[in-house]
Amino acid sequence: MSRLDELIKELCPDGVEQIELGDIIFETKERNKECRYDQVRSVTNTGILVPTSEYFDKQITSEDTSNYKVVRKGMFAYNPSRINIGSIAWSKENEPVIVSPMYIVFDIKREKVSQEYLMYYLRSGIGMHKINSKVEPGARFRLPIESLSKITIPLPPPPVQQEIVRILDKFTELTAELTAELTARRKQYEYYRDLLLTFEGNPEVKWMALGEVCDLFAGGDIPKDRYSKEKTDKYTIPIYSNGIGDKALYGYTDIAKISTLSVTISARGTIGYSILHKEPYYPIIRLICAIPKNIITAEYLYYAVQILKFKVPTSGIPQLTVPMVAKYKIPVPPLEEQERIVAILNRFDALCNDLTSGLPAEIEARKKQYEYYRDKLLSFKPLPSKDEEGTA
Repeated sequence: MSRLDELIKELCPDGVEQIELGDIIFETKERNKECRYDQVRSVTNTGILVPTSEYFDKQITSEDTSNYKVVRKGMFAYNPSRINIGSIAWSKENEPVIVSPMYIVFDIKREKVSQEYLMYYLRSGIGMHKINSKVEPGARFRLPIESLSKITIPLPPPPVQQEIVRILDKFTELTAELTAELTARRKQYEYYRDLLLTFEGNPEVKWMALGEVCDLFAGGDIPKDRYSKEKTDKYTIPIYSNGIGDKALYGYTDIAKISTLSVTISARGTIGYSILHKEPYYPIIRLICAIPKNIITAEYLYYAVQILKFKVPTSGIPQLTVPMVAKYKIPVPPLEEQERIVAILNRFDALCNDLTSGLPAEIEARKKQYEYYRDKLLSFKPLPSKDEEGTA
């Protein structure tokens, strides 16, 4: 149970001191002398510096990282010149890590503020808004530390900071547990999908080319004269490209190229990514559409395509073509067996991917709940100014 209201009433009933970030942070410029190049870190979407086997921002070209900056546990880092400059990362690693020399690294006066409290504040909607307000348009370094230092933050007493961190840690732990469960479920789903679609030695199963069991064709151009970016009363038919999830939705039109159950396969970018379509839609370039013939169901086709390992030419632009896709073979059991397999995999798929009832929906709900309470917990009434005290 939270004691936050009691602590605020006891320790800061009249409001909270507002200070400039510059009063509690100081830049560090320690150069790398001890970390290996493979100890470079990347930033998660929660603003935490984490280990990675990838080169940080793809900028390391050799093992010589002596010019790179060191980030020690509890320190903060951000890139002042990139699009995501509002994202301030915090290192929770026990071992020192290194970042690109263009990054600004700063530490805090820890006797005044909890590093976790500051991390939560800077990542909150309130903090991000303040950071973005200091971004300098047109400049090469659009968020120098001098500008960041002018941001004001509320500085409640340490017990209040600690209680806020405890509450928000509980939220993030719960989300992490759900995410871990989702990862495990997806691995379980992939295992059973591959197992169910393995038919070695089964005489009832035929291995047939996609060109035999489907009508295949590539998406066309955007219907520019019948197109709207947003859904309207007239334009209700979705236009799909080769993106993943919501990024596949390009816009809307009033004509459907495909009105039957079908599967699309990304031919460029996210090569091989497949989607089952149950509603009318309009496919555009970089999508290959597969309409199943009566020997196979669309849902079974969707799962069968997922186990294919598409190979693309190494020269030129990596992409799939209809003739290439037509040659790939999938197992085709009797329709009754297809329906049995689909029924099993549908349950796994709903749990792993359903945005309305599965684990992703629960994770999304928890994230929204966390963001709501985070911003609420980090909103404080400021202490009245001396002038206001004098007129009270």
